[in-house]
Amino acid sequence: MTQIESPKVVKKKLFSPIWLLPVVALILGAWLGVKSIKESGIEIVIHFPSAAGIDIGKTLVKYQGLTVGKVSDIGIDDDLKGVNVKVVMDYRADPFLNQNTLFWLVKPKASITGVEGLDTLFSGNYIAIQPGDGRSATEFEAQREAPAILPGSEGIMVELKAPKLGSIDVGSPLFFRQVPVGSVVSYRLDGNKQIIISAFVQEQYTHLVHKDSRFWNVSGLKIDASLAGIKVNTESIASILAGGISFDSGSETTKASNGDTYPLFQDEQTAIGGVMFTLTAANAEDISEGTAIVYRGITIGNVDTKQLTDNGIELSVRVEHHYKELITPDSRFWLSGAELSLKGIKNVGRLISGSVINVLPGIKEPTELMQFELASQAPDLLSADKLLLTVVASTHTGVSTGAQIRYKQLPIGQVVSVNLSDDFAKVEYQIEILPEFKKLVTQGSFFVPESALAIDASLDGINVATRDLTTMLEGAISLVPANNKTLVEANSTLALHESLETAQALYAQQQMTKLTLNSIDGADLVEGSPIYYKKMQIGAVAKVNWQAKTDKFSIDINIDKKFSPLIKTNTVFWRNNAVSINASLAGVNIDVAPLKGAINGGITLGHLDSNIASDTKTNLRLYDNQSLALMQAKVIDLTLPVSAKVTPKAAIRFQGHQIGEISQVKLDPSLTTLNAKAYLYGDYASHFSRIDSEFFIVEAQISLAGINAPETLLTGPYIGVIPGKEAVTTDTFIAKKHARLDANIPADAVRFQLVDTQLGSIKAGTPLFFRGINVGQIDGYQLADSGVDITLFAHVNAQYGHLVNKSSQFWDASGIKLDVGLFSGAKLETQSLETILAGGIAIATRDVTTDSNTLSANDRIVLQHNILEEWAEWQPTQTK
Repeated sequence: MTQIESPKVVKKKLFSPIWLLPVVALILGAWLGVKSIKESGIEIVIHFPSAAGIDIGKTLVKYQGLTVGKVSDIGIDDDLKGVNVKVVMDYRADPFLNQNTLFWLVKPKASITGVEGLDTLFSGNYIAIQPGDGRSATEFEAQREAPAILPGSEGIMVELKAPKLGSIDVGSPLFFRQVPVGSVVSYRLDGNKQIIISAFVQEQYTHLVHKDSRFWNVSGLKIDASLAGIKVNTESIASILAGGISFDSGSETTKASNGDTYPLFQDEQTAIGGVMFTLTAANAEDISEGTAIVYRGITIGNVDTKQLTDNGIELSVRVEHHYKELITPDSRFWLSGAELSLKGIKNVGRLISGSVINVLPGIKEPTELMQFELASQAPDLLSADKLLLTVVASTHTGVSTGAQIRYKQLPIGQVVSVNLSDDFAKVEYQIEILPEFKKLVTQGSFFVPESALAIDASLDGINVATRDLTTMLEGAISLVPANNKTLVEANSTLALHESLETAQALYAQQQMTKLTLNSIDGADLVEGSPIYYKKMQIGAVAKVNWQAKTDKFSIDINIDKKFSPLIKTNTVFWRNNAVSINASLAGVNIDVAPLKGAINGGITLGHLDSNIASDTKTNLRLYDNQSLALMQAKVIDLTLPVSAKVTPKAAIRFQGHQIGEISQVKLDPSLTTLNAKAYLYGDYASHFSRIDSEFFIVEAQISLAGINAPETLLTGPYIGVIPGKEAVTTDTFIAKKHARLDANIPADAVRFQLVDTQLGSIKAGTPLFFRGINVGQIDGYQLADSGVDITLFAHVNAQYGHLVNKSSQFWDASGIKLDVGLFSGAKLETQSLETILAGGIAIATRDVTTDSNTLSANDRIVLQHNILEEWAEWQPTQTK
């Protein structure tokens, strides 16, 4: 019979993978369309006065040299007043196209101030852009000129007000001490009476411009012709051609801000100014604008203007700035011209140059507004008193009686007498100062002798300076006034220094910040050794003193006043090494000290990091090196056994970690001990300088069991230390030959004592074995006072403490034991190879360890020499 199979029903798939292809194509096409629209560019319109220099498809838009757009079309605007230039900008420029964005055409331009747009000679004209703020925009008005400050320019803009422009133009340089520091960027009329000039100062020179700076015109040539000759003054060739402006820094206090306004003076003399005051006279027949104001033959100012008033003639007078001290409310002025008499003609030169106005200084304090009367003749000075003083010098300077006392080479008095002091130690000069010069001698003033012949020889050449014949014959003394307003009283004593340099050096030393550093040695320093901060000298060593009582050194140093802010609570000092070599796998770094510091020694000033605690006052210790200083190491004194082989630079260690180092080792005069100076690093000093801290010598111990402290075979012995617990600290310790027995025993170890009649091969470090496992060791031994037995101090590590108690038996398992009998034969007992060589003690415990049978440090257990068979069967179980 034929068997018919049942039909299979196959379900049709609802989705075929082939449909993914059109979906992906649709998504890709949409993405490409969006990307094409987004990156198609932004079209803007810029209105220019004309299309000259602009080409469709060629003229580019650039920002900082980067092309950001291109001209696509040019059309005439509706009112025929310009052209509309269509530009397609890069889509990435959209954030910069705002209401205040500026556009201008860059093309080559040559003027007397220079050449601009030179790059356009090769690439063609282009449109520059300067991004601005405001709302987004697509229509812009082109600038006729480039902005005053181009993108990327840093600095400040100041405005100068002047009555006329003169030869100043855009691009005219701005000078400071004849160095170009900026330029004029624009100018404009402010009403109908003045011009405002905008000047740009480059960023690196902005610190030179202050609120009280003064600006003046240095354009062209300035010619001053008189009977004394012709004087031609100009700033530079550039200022002759293109004009220029110069300025000074003023008082150098408050810096100028962007947009500050200053007056522009016509010349430097007017700008720098001086003292302005008013003279009144009955008539001014012999006075004109420019009449000189004279003090002892030197012109110190001039008459600026004169005008008629109800009270007569009023003269406006200006005295140069560096002579302003001569003008005080009680100064006197009189007119002086050529004098004709039977004796001849006096001041004959004034017949040609005209009369002058003489001045006699007063002694009162200057005021802002001063007015004087002009006398027709000189005042009578015979009624005034002279100032008598004593000037003291260490040696005779060659100045004789009658020699002049001078100030700025003007005679202000004379030497009355020259004598030795009562103790014959110094030379005293009695001098008198003319009444009108009394106010020049104030508290802190001093005198220096003038040299008739001064020779200054150097690598640059030889400079020879001579004085007048009077100085060569009689000598002279110069006054150096102090910056003080308190006048010197009559018959006071002042100093006569050998030279101005000597006085300045003494004054500089008095202005120094003085400190005294403590050092364990002289640090190879001498008087004058430099003190550095970041390799810049900031002071010098004044004196090195040895303190006999403590065998230490105190080093007096002077720090320049301007560096006194470096002296803080975290300031530290360390000695310089002539050559410092740091070698590692990364290479060799060699640091050589400056030549002066390498020859005379030197000190470096540094500061601790903020995370390192410091004392409330400056640390005045001189450290051996930078690392010790920055770690705030503490100096301690160690007394060592005379047999110790400890050397300088030996480490001080706790549990293998270095916490200090030996700096100096010296034999005590008694020849029985060594005295060592050592440093404890700052982080550890508080723990290891306590009065109960223990120091001991660690050196290699060689035995059959091995080598203890093997590293000392290469580095030499070092100092070990155990921290103290007392609160009291000290800096003097006595180091022992060895550490105490329990020095390195863990606090939780089980300690006890073993007693034997013989030491045998047992020594410190002999291990304790429990079933062959090392569970502890012998820490030391001690012979009883009676000499009967030996006490062995032992401990078992905490993790094995439950394996020993008062029921434990201990026996000597060292070496090989041979027992020979006639009937029993020979019996050989031995442990491991380690016990054969180095010895060892075996342990067996009968009972479980409980609180009642726990061993203590004072428990004494007899050390057995033979093992009983039953001990091997003991198997205590620890209770949990």
